[in-house]
Amino acid sequence: MTRIYLPCYGRTFWPSDAFVSQSLVNEEELNPRVFWPENTYAGRNRGHVYNVINYGATGNGRSDDSQAFLKAWRDVCSSAATVPVLLVPAGRTYLLTSVVFSGPCRPKSIHVQIQGTLIAPRMTSNSDKDKWIRFMDINALIVDGGGVIDGQGIDWWNACRSGHSCNDRPTALFFHNCNNLQLNGLKHVNSAKNHVSISGCQGVTFSNLHIVAPKDSPNTDGIDISKSQHINIQNSVISTGDDCIAINGFCSDINITGNGIYETVEQIQVKDCVMRETTNGARIKTWQGGSGYVRHITFENITVMAAKNPIIIDQNYAAMDTTRMTSGLQISDITYRGIHGSSAMAEAISLNCNNFNGCTNILLDDVKLTSITPGKRAFGICRDVSGKSISSYPSVPCLSS
Repeated sequence: MTRIYLPCYGRTFWPSDAFVSQSLVNEEELNPRVFWPENTYAGRNRGHVYNVINYGATGNGRSDDSQAFLKAWRDVCSSAATVPVLLVPAGRTYLLTSVVFSGPCRPKSIHVQIQGTLIAPRMTSNSDKDKWIRFMDINALIVDGGGVIDGQGIDWWNACRSGHSCNDRPTALFFHNCNNLQLNGLKHVNSAKNHVSISGCQGVTFSNLHIVAPKDSPNTDGIDISKSQHINIQNSVISTGDDCIAINGFCSDINITGNGIYETVEQIQVKDCVMRETTNGARIKTWQGGSGYVRHITFENITVMAAKNPIIIDQNYAAMDTTRMTSGLQISDITYRGIHGSSAMAEAISLNCNNFNGCTNILLDDVKLTSITPGKRAFGICRDVSGKSISSYPSVPCLSS
């Protein structure tokens, strides 16, 4: 298994003006009591707006509104409009149990406007232990609106901490086989597990998202990506209890292809980020065994503030014996450029590769990392690594100058 991480025990920020809290469409235009003006988005669809309130949703935060949402979805999915709108009005809180919005659908595109707050039920003995809100087999889906998706994960976290299985928790928002997907402008909070996950999707844009959970909430990843290609994540703020962004196997451009034991990750760029008080900064880890490669990864223009491991490669993750590796994924062509800031540990750079493949063509270019402890020297360690260091500190013994 291979993962590229943006960690989130502290905070990872994209550009400082990233989070846009208000909808891209004027709220008055989406008021369920006001007819759509002809020059609005839905006006061009001749009023094909499907308001969940009209299907029986109460929005009182106590009654289950799931069936109302599903009834509205059935009409949206069969609509004759080019881009029908499923409207979740602002000013209300909608309780949903596990729901699946599935296609294929008749329209060329569907627009889901979440302006209110969606909340998950608190953990019960019959709670769904897989996914909470699912969108499946829908092309050109747009989900936006400036609303909130609240996973109410605290009971799940407490059960995990007390010895129950941490795997038996639902992902809050899951997209499967949704090509040309856009997710924009929503706030995602307190998921029981992953906040947003995609699988089997091509052509995805995540933008202006705000994803938040306490730093001690277990495995509350911000965005998890698997079996997907051509993914764009931009202008978002993510601060959760685990990985901000986790890229799993079978992704490309983000690009991963393979057959379960042969995995590849390549052509990944992480750029213009600030990582404050994170456990890990620019991190790559691979499990021992298996086959495949991780290559052409660039971390660029990143500021780290008091990160415990600002730069880390661990090719021996969970390995019991690192002295007799007989297989492993190849890691090559990894660039760290313009990485500046401070390390909470003296070991600011750790490149721990295995003796079977090692890590090749590793470049440190303009890396400046110092200890947060006054008078304490930061240092770098390495094992089975080759590459080059240009104007970087601390020095890494394996890399040539």
